[in-house]
Parts: sequence; structure tokens; C-alpha cells
Amino acid sequence: MSIFSLNNKQAIVTGAGSGIGKAVALLFAQQGAVVNIVDIGEEAANATVQEIAEAGGKAVAHVCNVTNQQEVVDAFNKIGTIDILVNSAGVSHIGKADTTSEADFDRIFNVNVKGIYNCLFAAIPIMKSKGSGVILNMSSVAAEVGLPDRFAYSMSKGAVAAMTLSVAKDYIGDNIRCNSISPGRVHTPFVDGFLKKNYPGKEQEMYEKLSKTQPIGRMAKPVEIAHLILYLCSEEASFITGSDYPIDGGFIKLNN
Repeated sequence: MSIFSLNNKQAIVTGAGSGIGKAVALLFAQQGAVVNIVDIGEEAANATVQEIAEAGGKAVAHVCNVTNQQEVVDAFNKIGTIDILVNSAGVSHIGKADTTSEADFDRIFNVNVKGIYNCLFAAIPIMKSKGSGVILNMSSVAAEVGLPDRFAYSMSKGAVAAMTLSVAKDYIGDNIRCNSISPGRVHTPFVDGFLKKNYPGKEQEMYEKLSKTQPIGRMAKPVEIAHLILYLCSEEASFITGSDYPIDGGFIKLNN
């Protein structure tokens, strides 16, 4: 019997047009799930679906802004059955409490906090009606330690950690599991874009500097994060709920 099989599972992965979300979608499809790609970018969502199809998997694109509750509810109801929800959509921000504008604070809150709430609001009734479900939320090491210049981002990930515990507690009787993971730095297109914008001509130098902030000496690959998510969403993790798993190259415990 194949372990970590997701055969015949209907999965939703938000933010699956790029980065960690895309890696999760590709891996889930490889393991037999029908993957619903939820992303605000139509081109990116379709590209992920095409890549999955070319590899022999099954996926459907849903263009959806997770900050809009009605859009999320409509998309999830259209999908109909939800076995797994991975809340991967998120944005970052650099700034302290006195340098973060109200507009930037609202943007981070709307995507990283309200976006997950909207997906929970839409998915949980569907999961309750079928008597089971698995939810995985994307937290961060920022919810555990003080990071410089990450005020709004850290706020949002602290909220994700709290929502995870609340959902795990409230729906344990409905056979719905809810966990989160806390990645350290991951090499995604966002990182490349950030370096290009803020350190033109010094991208490689800054990439190496950021990589060395992880005790293990490098950033994670998106697929490495996806492997942990696969485990937590599989039947092999059926006894796990209300937990957060750091996947940070030793950042939280060894960076002292």
C-alpha cells in the first residue's frame, strides 16, 4: 500500500499559482488528489493546472480573491466536496510599527488573516456535512520569534496560529483536523522579486546573506515545505490536530 496517498481526495490549495502553494499542488496531484487551484492570478493558476495535467494529474483552476468572502464561498460551493484545504495564499511586508502605513497594515490583514478566515468560513460547513476534513494553515517563524522590520507580517502570522488552535478545538467533534506549519526562509519567486527590487546589482550577495540566517546554511526549497504539508494532510497524520510544525532549518531553536 502506498503511504501518503491522496487518491480520490478533493483538495483546495490557495495561492497555488506560485511558490509554496504551487509546490503543494504539484505534490498533491502526484499523490492522486484532484487539486483545486485557487489563485487571484488567472495566468498563474492556469499554468499550474497545465503543469499538473502534463504530468498526468488532475487539477482545476479557480480565479478567486481570498479577501472577498462571497467570491470564496461561491468558488468553494462550486467545488462541492472538500477533503483538504491548504491555506497558502499570503503576502509579506517590511516595516516597524511606526513605519507601517494603515493601508499596508490593512492589506496584510486582509490577505493573511481575513483571507484564511474566509476560506475557513466557506470550507468548514462543507466538511461538516461530509463528516471529515483536514485544514492546513501557513503560519511562520514570525509567529514564534521577534523578527526585525516585520511588524504587520508577524501580527498576521500570530493570528494564523491562534485561528488554527481555535478551529482545531471547535471542530474536533466533527472529525475535522486543523494544523499549521511555520516555515523559515523559503526560496520562492517572491524572494527573487524582493531582492531585485530592493538590492539591484547585489541580488546574489543579499541572497547568500539571507540564506546564512538559517542555521542550516540555506533557504528551504518549496517542495521541502510541501512534503511536510503532504504528511499532515494525509491519513498517516490522522492523530495530529491543533499543532504547529516549525520547518525552519533550525532558525527558532538554534539561532542564539
